[in-house]
This record gives sequence, C-alpha cells and structure tokens, in this order.
Amino acid sequence: MAHSLGDRWLLEVQALVTRVHERNAAALRSLGPLIGPSLAAGGVLHVFGSGHSEIIAREIVGRAGGLVCVSQILDPSAGAAENVAGYGTQLVEKHGRIHGLEHGETVVVISNSGRNCSPIEVALFARERGLHVVAVTALGMSASVDFASRHPSGRKLHECADVVLDNGGAPGDALVPLPGGAGRTGPTSTMTGVALLNLLHLEVVQWLTDNGREPPLLRSQNLDGGAMEHNRALAARYRTRLSRPL
Repeated sequence: MAHSLGDRWLLEVQALVTRVHERNAAALRSLGPLIGPSLAAGGVLHVFGSGHSEIIAREIVGRAGGLVCVSQILDPSAGAAENVAGYGTQLVEKHGRIHGLEHGETVVVISNSGRNCSPIEVALFARERGLHVVAVTALGMSASVDFASRHPSGRKLHECADVVLDNGGAPGDALVPLPGGAGRTGPTSTMTGVALLNLLHLEVVQWLTDNGREPPLLRSQNLDGGAMEHNRALAARYRTRLSRPL
C-alpha cells in the first residue's frame, strides 16, 4: 500500500531528527560549558531568527520547563527586511542598548539558508563584542559554492559562528516529492531546528546541574501551586534583560 504524503513526511522526518541528533552530538556537548558559566554568573542567552526562523527562536523563550534567562532579538519586520544591508545590525544594536549584550554571553542565530543579511549581521556584531555565536543552519546547502551569500561581505552564517548546528535540511527546505515531478512539499527546518534548540537547552541545564547550580526554570502557569509567583520571582532577577518580560 502506497504511503500518503503525510505518512512519507512523518517517516522521513523521524529518521532525519535522529540523524541530526547524531550528527550534532559533539557540537551539542560543547554547548554546556560554553553557555553555562555565563548563565551561572547571572548572564543571559540571546536568540535570533529572521522570518520563519523566528518560530524556532521563540521555542526556548518564556517556555514552561525552560530557562527564564533567554532573550529574543526581535525583528518587527517579521523578516521582510532581512536582506536590507545594515538592518540586522540595527536590530542587534537596539537589543544590546535596551537588554544588554555582555562579553562572554552567547547568541544563537537561526537561518536555514545561512545566506541572508540579518542573521549574518547579528552574528558578526555579537562576535565583535566578545559574545559566542551558535549558528543553526542547513550546513550542506549553505556551504555549497553554488549558494551565494546575500551579504556584502560574501560570508555565510556558518562562517561567522563559533559552533555550528546542522539541521540536515535539503535545498528548498522540502522533503517529499510530489507525483509527476510537480515540486516538493513537507518542510523540515522547524522540526529539526526546534529539536536542536531543545537539545541545546538541555545541555546547558545539565551543565548547571552538574556544577551545583540550580537552573532557573519556568513552571507552567497552567499548574496550581504558585507557578505565576515563582516565574515572576525568577524574571525579576533579570529586570530589563528579557525582551519578552513575563
């Protein structure tokens, strides 16, 4: 019996998530000791995604069971201006003025293609100021010599990062071919990107726990027992540092 498009996508994306985990295992293990010390000292983890990648960035911001100390670099254009040179620099500069970008902290920058201006500019700005940069990108596609950067520097996101997490995506971010060669459907970058960000988060929590630090984890406000008060008390430690206050 032939699989439906949905059945095929689910089977293939399940296998892809497993491959992505295996492929990134060493890089993920490096992130606990990279990010953990700055959070233990009261710092913040920053995250940026432009356009559809904003969904992936939002996954670990203000999330029940997640770290409170995650601040999203916001793009009010929702990606419409991501290839206007200089726009990404303005976004990250504003974020830094209002919420702070401290030496030794980490910025996670998400871009499936890794070729667009805003993510590259956020990464370059952060590294120039002594922050670590973690890129989440489709490395095989982005690193292709036939896949040109849209940034004036000619660089791509993975070339601007300290650690690269590969989401394993195919060119065009669609996995399932339609019958008769009519194109492809079933994107994967959100599924694998969200998995990578949760794995990153768990590596940081593991490092904090192993080093005797209580992770500042948010509780679901749908649970009784003072979850709202607990979350507000955690958020108060960071005052203006969170771009999405609780």
